[in-house]
Amino acid sequence: MTGLVTSDWKMRGLDRRRRTLRALWTGGYRPRRRQVRRKGDHHVAAIDWHHPQWLAVGILVLVLCCIDIVLTMVLVAGGGTELNPLMRPLVSGPVLALIYWKFGLTAAGVISLILLARVRLFGRVPAGPMLYAVLAGYGALIVWEAWLLARALGVTSIAMLMPD
Repeated sequence: MTGLVTSDWKMRGLDRRRRTLRALWTGGYRPRRRQVRRKGDHHVAAIDWHHPQWLAVGILVLVLCCIDIVLTMVLVAGGGTELNPLMRPLVSGPVLALIYWKFGLTAAGVISLILLARVRLFGRVPAGPMLYAVLAGYGALIVWEAWLLARALGVTSIAMLMPD
């Protein structure tokens, strides 16, 4: 023996960095890696701590998603039509299906963007700021839906909404 200490995982030929789900689960309770340590470590499990700002942006996106669902259902009930061809069948179907699919897909996308926040998409664009773009897109969508609803209700100015 040369005196070198070899870990059990090295002797078995396992690469512990390949266990993505285990790293995500363990890192949620005991985060250790806040920065990428190696030049080639740009995969999901390379870090296990994420900035709190991503949580805040993610929660805001999900809140706006809920508002979008409510406004969409109100507009469709009032005679509006869904413009998104992928969501159109869900809007005309059961409400719970719309809620599950819309919120579930949005939550999965937000979680993916948070996990990939430090990775560069297409080798150029950091994934983290994409969350801000999604937030801005949802904000614009809510403003547009509120404008449509106000127009459908005959509201021509904000003063009409204020009590006398």
